[in-house]
Amino acid sequence: MLKWTIKVEVYDWDRDGSHDFIGEFTTSYRELARGQSQFNVYEVVNPKKKMKKKKYVNSGTVTLLSFTVESEYTFLDYIKGGTQIHFTVAIDFTASNGNPSQSTSLHYMNPYQMNAYAMALKAVGEIIQDYDSDKMFPALGFGAKLPPDGRVSHEFPLNGNIENPYCNGMEGILEAYHQSLKTVQLYGPTNFAPVVNHVARYAAAVQDGSQYFVLLIITDGVISDMAQTKEAIVNAAKLPMSIIIVGVGQAEFDAMVELDGDDVRISSRGKLAERDIVQFVPFRDYMDRTGNHVLSMARLAKDVLAEIPDQFISYMKSRGIKPNPAPPPYTPPGHTMHTQI
Repeated sequence: MLKWTIKVEVYDWDRDGSHDFIGEFTTSYRELARGQSQFNVYEVVNPKKKMKKKKYVNSGTVTLLSFTVESEYTFLDYIKGGTQIHFTVAIDFTASNGNPSQSTSLHYMNPYQMNAYAMALKAVGEIIQDYDSDKMFPALGFGAKLPPDGRVSHEFPLNGNIENPYCNGMEGILEAYHQSLKTVQLYGPTNFAPVVNHVARYAAAVQDGSQYFVLLIITDGVISDMAQTKEAIVNAAKLPMSIIIVGVGQAEFDAMVELDGDDVRISSRGKLAERDIVQFVPFRDYMDRTGNHVLSMARLAKDVLAEIPDQFISYMKSRGIKPNPAPPPYTPPGHTMHTQI
């Protein structure tokens, strides 16, 4: 029989996410496995209250009626089982970024080094692409006037191909990005909702756990459609989808922090997002003053992707989706595997 020591924390659940800690107790697998009995009645104790109040005994008791053991699956268990990660890039082409031909622009094409957009894209993308089987990524732009008629678009393909917006690896995305800077006119406004809804349409079509979608938005942070974006994110929170926002430049990113929802869960029209799916990081925090971009970009990638596994797992658990077993290692025909003991 297993002898795990198990710590149980008890909270008063609140709809707005501000759950109140009541207390805790410890038990073991052996005790829990006995089911409903006098052994499974526990005093719930708040350690802080116990230290401050001499007369404090407990915050009540808990009786556990039944107990089942669920396996804890990791992000990699799902990847090994065949779940595919689909990575989409959306780049901000609004005029607030500055004229790309001038060195003060966030889109400035310096022949000797990458601009902030390219560095952020490369740092995050090179990590994500390891989880994508075919290395083909849809890459979109928003907030620009397009040739030949100058219409404004908030979800145009960087490669110019509406039917096939896929780029081959990070190098393909970077090439399409640089080409777009030569052909489109930076304009506005800065609308996020169209690209969020674009990816959400694909995520809505596959909710069985076989696919998961990650949208990377790189922006200077001056958002125009906050209400619509909140609504799009609340709707997307029910889908197999995560959103990464990297803010470039020196603007105030209060709106991005609000979308991140770490402190206050995002809501729209009185409806709270089912789960937190947005991760925001300001790019300027990762500019290495010594000029060592390799270290700073590695740190950026690590922090940007820190929440993706938990967001992924939260979706799978909420839908009761377990990973498929990993396929056995490939054995060439005519060969027998021998195991020495």
